[in-house]
Amino acid sequence: MRTIPASELIINDDGSIFHLHLLPEQLADTVILVGDPGRVALVAEHFDTKECEVANREFKTVTGTYKGKRMTVLSTGIGIGNIDISVTELDALANVDFATRQEKAHKRQLTLVRLGTSGAIQPDIKVGEFVFSRTSVGFDGLLNYYKGRNEICDLETEAEFKRQVKWNDQIGNPYCVDNNPELLNQIAGDDMVRGITIACGGFYGPQGRELRAPLADPELNQKIEAFEYNGLRVNNFEMESSALAGLSLLLGHKALTCCMVIANRRALSANTGYKSTIDNLIKVVLDRI
Repeated sequence: MRTIPASELIINDDGSIFHLHLLPEQLADTVILVGDPGRVALVAEHFDTKECEVANREFKTVTGTYKGKRMTVLSTGIGIGNIDISVTELDALANVDFATRQEKAHKRQLTLVRLGTSGAIQPDIKVGEFVFSRTSVGFDGLLNYYKGRNEICDLETEAEFKRQVKWNDQIGNPYCVDNNPELLNQIAGDDMVRGITIACGGFYGPQGRELRAPLADPELNQKIEAFEYNGLRVNNFEMESSALAGLSLLLGHKALTCCMVIANRRALSANTGYKSTIDNLIKVVLDRI
């Protein structure tokens, strides 16, 4: 059995994992992921009990119980790179023996639900609506670094997406991966929007925002909006869902991304005061998870 070197799995002097600073026993099987460290308190204020609070950099964690169910809420910060760190370290906490640095024989399956914000790309999706990612398309390329990428991805949708939007290969190969259907049906109601989410590698150029630096393809967002395949269309942009869904599938966990729309790119509207209303999404997910 492979022993993971200290350079690959970095364990702090107190026995916690490198970035998250969590001990294995501090992790619940159900994990709520949020981007903003300040949003951890919004989730944790609903907990009945709190057993630990840990913070390092943008990674803030509270583990406790909600209506008797043990849960962890963790802030990941912004972007795909932080999801790579968070999901990999959560899996290590669950499935690696830190004393021997070897995989455990009995694996834990984590339920990872991301509560985020996003921008809608379809004109009929209103600011404040909840959008659940049935499929995520990653513009970030992260999953391309991992073995088994093609086995977990929807290669037909990927090829059709590239064809319809006339994808520029210089950007890197996108990947299409489904979120967990069981979680989707469990949490998303009929009054919520389901469809394809684009996960971008940045907030400005990768999402078609032009300030001073011109875009390589100014028409890309219009082509993405027009994309439709097997009854699905692209509903929204965000920056984390593809890596979360893909890494979770590779590692044997269940994942889902749920976002509240805080901007509509077509309507050119945005709600910068969304922090006061995202609690509605938090309550829905906590009650249904």
